[in-house]
Amino acid sequence: MILMDTHTLVWLDAGHPMLGHHSLSLLNKALQDEQLAVCTISFWEIAMLMEKGRLKINRDLAVWRKELLYNGLKEIVLCGAVAIRAAHLPYFHRDPADRIIVATALEHSAELVTADGKILDWQGGMNCHDARN
Repeated sequence: MILMDTHTLVWLDAGHPMLGHHSLSLLNKALQDEQLAVCTISFWEIAMLMEKGRLKINRDLAVWRKELLYNGLKEIVLCGAVAIRAAHLPYFHRDPADRIIVATALEHSAELVTADGKILDWQGGMNCHDARN
């Protein structure tokens, strides 16, 4: 399974040039194989960024989410095991959304596609792919 960080989802949907060619191929293949996922917390993060005026999506967020799910994106909901694991990530920074995304990737043995340097540099034994590549 391929799990996208929040910005990776936004980049993929927008066709953003920061998303690397290899990553785009990886994500498209995962979507075709019904193995592309995002955490529920990513929709919360996007809603918060929109509320603060730091991100604009040109349609209603709830409709956008439903369209993504209809087109094959899997949503991994937060469960107790992930919440507990997120609280106990060793030497990881304090951002709660990042902790939940990383814990979700670990709990589901998923490869995380992210451009977040703090996540990419973390030595926690997680399978990561730099979204810019």
